[in-house]
Amino acid sequence: MKRGIRNRLLQFAFHLLYNECAFTYDTVSWLVSLGQWRNWQRSVLPYLDDISSGVILELAHGTGALQVDLLRANCSTVAFDLSPSMSRIARKRLSRAGLSTDFIRGDALSLPFASGSFAAVVSTFPTSFILNKVCLAEIFRVLELQGRAIIVMSAVLEGQGLRRAFIRFLYRITGQSPDGAAGAAFKRAFEGHGLKAELIDVACEGSIVQLILLRKPMPEVSIRNCNGLAIDAQA
Repeated sequence: MKRGIRNRLLQFAFHLLYNECAFTYDTVSWLVSLGQWRNWQRSVLPYLDDISSGVILELAHGTGALQVDLLRANCSTVAFDLSPSMSRIARKRLSRAGLSTDFIRGDALSLPFASGSFAAVVSTFPTSFILNKVCLAEIFRVLELQGRAIIVMSAVLEGQGLRRAFIRFLYRITGQSPDGAAGAAFKRAFEGHGLKAELIDVACEGSIVQLILLRKPMPEVSIRNCNGLAIDAQA
């Protein structure tokens, strides 16, 4: 009963943060991370730096901070989010930086892109939609063969102090704190949709970020198919 009430309150709080109160998102993120939020977002970049061609889709682009990093690294991107408030903020951010990309508003459960459209999909601290089986199937569909998805699932502050302890407590409540059991559950959820999942802990200044790296494998070719190809070639 109490957990149900708590979850509804959290959902309402997240709704406000991503919509009516989106203008406070960067400030709130900086405060609850003790200034580490941008480092946590940027932890995905080393897993994208070998993508010389192809397009990167950012799911739930938020205020557009990671878009700035990606575009300054000369990546081709598409920014996707459900919240019109976040889109307005992100567009202004990119405009101030002299950058531009394609912004598309929509639901991650029904991505308006052709199959195999993206070399990579990235998402930082997404809400629970990322574990929805329909969303996972959509990520699998829009990735090209051997494409990858990099998702920042959670982070935790290390060290002592009342503020750090309190923030760690908040992360446990919201499910944003790395946890062995939670990490294994995430891995099982992703792998259930054809994506090969790898859990990665990244050390940042005074904190640890947990990423999930997903890869879309090449389709397996059976021995029977190989024999058939050999026969066709001889004919």
